[in-house]
Amino acid sequence: MQATKRYKPITRSKLRLWLGKLYYRCRRRFKWWRMREQFASIKQLDKLPYLHAEHHTPLYRRLHNVDMSIQEAKVHNLQLAIQHLNGVVIQPEEVLSYWRRIGKPTRRKGYQEGMILFYGSMQLGVGGGLCQLSNLIYWITLHTPLKVIERYRHSYDVFPDASRNQPFGSGATCAYNYLDLMIMNPTNEPFQLVLHMDDVNLYGQWRSTSGPIHQYKIMERNHRITLEAWGKYMRHNELIQMTYSMDGELLQEEQVAENHALMMYEPMLQGEKESQN
Repeated sequence: MQATKRYKPITRSKLRLWLGKLYYRCRRRFKWWRMREQFASIKQLDKLPYLHAEHHTPLYRRLHNVDMSIQEAKVHNLQLAIQHLNGVVIQPEEVLSYWRRIGKPTRRKGYQEGMILFYGSMQLGVGGGLCQLSNLIYWITLHTPLKVIERYRHSYDVFPDASRNQPFGSGATCAYNYLDLMIMNPTNEPFQLVLHMDDVNLYGQWRSTSGPIHQYKIMERNHRITLEAWGKYMRHNELIQMTYSMDGELLQEEQVAENHALMMYEPMLQGEKESQN
């Protein structure tokens, strides 16, 4: 009983939520100030020569009861945000902060109301949809020697696994500025983040001055669905980064994430069976 109670969502008043945001935003700003000498500051449009990781995700999805104009707003917001991140170079020992580079998304800066998730429900919010960008950056980072030093999991599993080609929980939720994504370069080579969009997809790459010396794969372990004592289903898993030599020899396994999410839909019986295997 004790092990499952900690996952139960806590209902808080609007005042408590507002005060919590204020506190964590102030704490974030202080953390940024303390780390100000560590943050990546170089940005160049000329691509570094060697590709280390790349991925793309569709800009438009078939979502039940979601108006297409909301997805158009998301695409617009992504176009604004990637301008602050495309071309950023992380030198050795430097850190990239997602929100410190983008800044606060406001109407004054041109951001529109897009879809955001609030306690598992879909709402409109200025700058909505930017989680797609943080998800993409997190995923390609896991396929490089770069280290994710701060990442927040999604607390709710909102959509079923239709057409999913990545493990559950392989994204990084974001909320200005307290839910940040921070990436550190522990190597001796600079790494460059390259982002762009076309009419269909959002694309991301990590590039460097030298070619990769390892290969990386992300494996899911201990996936399971549990019915909690308080009557809701929770979904759990662990993500393992597998490091291989260029010849395919397994060199290292490292757990990079542990996910626990409240399911906002009823799991299918077949899905429950598979989760126990």
